Amino acid sequence: MASSSERRLVLLKRIGYVPDIIDAPDIKEDIRKNETPDAYVKRIAKEKAESVYQRHKNSYIIAADTVIFSGSKIYGKVDYKDEAFKVLNKLSGKKHRVYGGICVISPNKNISIKRIVTQVSFRKINSKEIQDYINTKEWVGKAGCYAIQGIASKFVKRINGNYDNVVGLSVIDADKMLKGIKA
Repeated sequence: MASSSERRLVLLKRIGYVPDIIDAPDIKEDIRKNETPDAYVKRIAKEKAESVYQRHKNSYIIAADTVIFSGSKIYGKVDYKDEAFKVLNKLSGKKHRVYGGICVISPNKNISIKRIVTQVSFRKINSKEIQDYINTKEWVGKAGCYAIQGIASKFVKRINGNYDNVVGLSVIDADKMLKGIKA
């Protein structure tokens, strides 16, 4: 598994996959100028998988990436509380899309890549609620500064699509890709 994400590991284990090796990829996750969220998540998932494949060439590699898209802006992970506040404030009372990218590479370098989109609607969140949430630190390391499976679930008014994609990995798609790729 090309990831350091505990959430993705839990999701894979939930459907019966226990990676032999968990190896965090070392890549830059910068968004390119005019890059769409669709292109971004597929590119980053592939770069993560290829990075780890170089160290484990006789293995099946699975990698994923998740970003939030709202308005015309891609939101990944942020490093600071004030950035997290701004992102959550922008998502408050609005719909956004969660883009997930998955890449699977087989030992003979067959590559399968997929993009999944889920729409999420947030209720209006006031400044105190955002600050209280930020103080929990649950947002750290999360695309869009929230974890739908945690405390932030109380902000979610509606979801249209794959819930696991919002958590970090669409298990139905990951399972299909892992079963379908040729060694």
